[in-house]
Amino acid sequence: MPIDFRTEPARWRHWHLDVDGRVATLSMDVDPAGGIFPDCELKLNSYDLGVDIELADAVQRLRFEHPEVGAVVLRSAKPGIFCAGANIRMLGRADHAHKVNFCKFTNETRLAIEEAAEVSGQPWLAAVAAPAAGGGYELALACAHIMLVDDRRATVALPEVPLLGVLPATGGLTRLTDKRRIRRDRADVFCTTEEGVRGRRALEWSLVDELVPPSKWDAAVAARAAALAATSDRPAAARGIALTPLQRSIAGDTITWPHLTVTLDRPGRRAIFLLRGPDGAPGDPHAEGVAFWPLAAARALDDAILHLRVNEPELGLWVLRTEGDPGLVAAADAAIAAGDWLAREIRLFWRRVLKRLDVSSRSLVALIEPGSCFAGTLAELAFAADRCLMHAGASGNAPATLRLGAANFGACPMGNGLTRLETRFLGAPEAVAAAREAIGQALDAEAAEALGLVTEAVDPIDWEDTVRLLLDERASFSPDALSALEANLRFAGPETMETRIFGRLSAWQNWVFQRPSAVGEAGALRRYGSGTRPEFDPARV
Repeated sequence: MPIDFRTEPARWRHWHLDVDGRVATLSMDVDPAGGIFPDCELKLNSYDLGVDIELADAVQRLRFEHPEVGAVVLRSAKPGIFCAGANIRMLGRADHAHKVNFCKFTNETRLAIEEAAEVSGQPWLAAVAAPAAGGGYELALACAHIMLVDDRRATVALPEVPLLGVLPATGGLTRLTDKRRIRRDRADVFCTTEEGVRGRRALEWSLVDELVPPSKWDAAVAARAAALAATSDRPAAARGIALTPLQRSIAGDTITWPHLTVTLDRPGRRAIFLLRGPDGAPGDPHAEGVAFWPLAAARALDDAILHLRVNEPELGLWVLRTEGDPGLVAAADAAIAAGDWLAREIRLFWRRVLKRLDVSSRSLVALIEPGSCFAGTLAELAFAADRCLMHAGASGNAPATLRLGAANFGACPMGNGLTRLETRFLGAPEAVAAAREAIGQALDAEAAEALGLVTEAVDPIDWEDTVRLLLDERASFSPDALSALEANLRFAGPETMETRIFGRLSAWQNWVFQRPSAVGEAGALRRYGSGTRPEFDPARV
């Protein structure tokens, strides 16, 4: 059965959200019988993709539905455990593709929590009153502040190497060094100590930010949450907008969302995205809510990316097309460029959606045709693509155009901290400056090619053959080789914590997940809990 990333609080099985003025409390209370795989019991607040889908929904709702919330407390509702991390039996039984997508989605959700603190005025506080192991501690690491109760039971641990023969897969290693600045030797000790670290040592090594005695725990958590909320610029008196259920219909090989249609071409091993621009001038986002085009289009594209990633792995080529009035897209961009908290959240949502596209292991080809609306934010789709072809004629209609806007010069940076144009023109700031001079112009194929904004301007006579040959050739290559090629070429320039998480950590974890020491019949994941020690291949590769 396909995995559905759409959910809502009434359907949550693993989380409880309580809002009290400026502070929200999100409590983890995993239903052991609520796993995606029916034969994997989610004990000790361990989680699978279904638990993370609900967490991602909570993160999104806190940002859009609760502008009054200036801080979020993350806690466990189960006595004696904060979170035991990813469910081991799920990892042992899931196929490789599921494990990879699970880790990728989990990483993206953690980064959204960090973004909430950094640019959205909604920092998260991890209140760790019991053992937090593996992914449980990694969840705490994503928060802006970690509090640990100072008793003999509460510990933090990344025990994957000694216990399971795998790596911390949701950014744990990278956050230790890049975010918390923990010394390499101490991190090595920590990550090879199965029982973890507690109390004073956890604080001295910067594994946590605050140590609190049990007698003062509740008051200290409340005081720290209030202090964090006091730093927020989110409007205490504002009303949020309801994220009503996202409408999606599937009829054969056609999937339809508001403003987006995806056609599945299974013989061609491709999915064709057609994103439609707004029908008219932008209205008031508060009045329109989820019908406001920039938000509606972002929600549709986000769900499409997630749906295809997990449920259509053999469609390795995504063709990106648009349709509409570029001027209306530019007007929609202007409506959220300088606005209140809601405009900011919509801009940040687009940033996250485009980043999700960047790290999807699919070939991306953008086609700029007559009738397209690759303008401003939607032009980022073209710049995210591995190849971009532009129709060089009118073909009886108005010619194809590409229109740059302010959104292309800072609103939607990639994981490397650069815009897609800065990444495209790495080491050539004069090319970025020339593109900036063209903001607002309807660039035809010749002008766009001269500025280096497209891969090729194609004559109308050759258009259909050129597109067909490109798509057929791409689909004929090794999918594994293409994933590696694209991941290396897309992220030029500086390395950041985010690129390290997706590039270095995820690449090694994906490799480990295929090795017999982890997933072989005698591997650590297969033998976990059996009472039999795993057998490791001693050869270093």
